[in-house]
Amino acid sequence: MASQILHNYLLMNNMKKIGLLLAMVSLLVGCSKQEQSPIVYESENLKIEKVTDHIYVHVSYLQTEDFGKVGCNGMIYINGEEAIVFDTTVDDESSKELIDWIQDEQKKTIKAVVTTHFHHDCLGGLQAFHDRQVDSYANVVTLSLLAYGRDGTDDIVFPNKPFYNRTELQVGGETVVLDFFGEGHTKDNVVGYIPSEKALFGGCLVKSLKAGKGNLEDANVAAWPSTIKKIKRELPDLEIVIPGHGKHGGSELLDRTIEIFSE
Repeated sequence: MASQILHNYLLMNNMKKIGLLLAMVSLLVGCSKQEQSPIVYESENLKIEKVTDHIYVHVSYLQTEDFGKVGCNGMIYINGEEAIVFDTTVDDESSKELIDWIQDEQKKTIKAVVTTHFHHDCLGGLQAFHDRQVDSYANVVTLSLLAYGRDGTDDIVFPNKPFYNRTELQVGGETVVLDFFGEGHTKDNVVGYIPSEKALFGGCLVKSLKAGKGNLEDANVAAWPSTIKKIKRELPDLEIVIPGHGKHGGSELLDRTIEIFSE
């Protein structure tokens, strides 16, 4: 009888250990999947990472005097037979690659491209979209800032579909929201929100977890935390947040951005 009790005790103890080990393995695998986004396209000028079945990040590279070679993020949302692109790549050459990937490889129609603010990393490849007859959306303030040439470029291509602070588009039957929550990185920075995906393209208004303050030449640092707090209040269910530079994540990127500019 005593030997049977001992046997049962050892068996239960081993099962608990095995259960704990399996739980740890599952957690590690889950974290690994969350941290790694499959690269579905890569060239010297462009990288495209899959985040979900409908959300992709495109990355192009800008050579800067202050920060060296900088990876610049944009977002692609694909639904049904249509797609929308948030921010062009940094130049027409890489934007042509991006358009070809969407139109030729994915067989999708690009409904629109959105430039989230007036800096070159958001619209450097805009002419390539216009050449393919793709409408380009931007805050009216973006057009006003571009009119002054404040991004430092000589040949400026203007978005052709201005909106005032907020507008909604339909992509494959789902709503896409373009919204201005306040100043931060620039006076005109808008974000893109996909309610069905609980996904936000924050652009340069949102910082990655490892980012510093970055380019503050046109920033309103005092207003920046309040703008991000407003996003948190109005979009409390966010699961995917894509910054203008660096690794994407969740709402923790909003918290990190608040922290950086509250210091």
